Amino acid sequence: METQYTNIYTGSFIIAQRIQSNLEDVGIEPILKDEYKIGLRAVLVTDYPRLIEVFVHNDELEKSLPIVQSILAEIKV
Repeated sequence: METQYTNIYTGSFIIAQRIQSNLEDVGIEPILKDEYKIGLRAVLVTDYPRLIEVFVHNDELEKSLPIVQSILAEIKV
């Protein structure tokens, strides 16, 4: 099955929130996926780094990538 969404970032919650905000400012509605909330809570792991995935629809990919790259370059990740 082919997906209509592409992962454009995986990393910290704070950066993912900033990416989400900047994308929404230009009319792109990203989807944030938090694996920590899905699976690790049941295992009771508390020191596992929280990784957030940010996805955008493939139709908005070209417009999204420069925004993400700009944010990552600014914070030097």
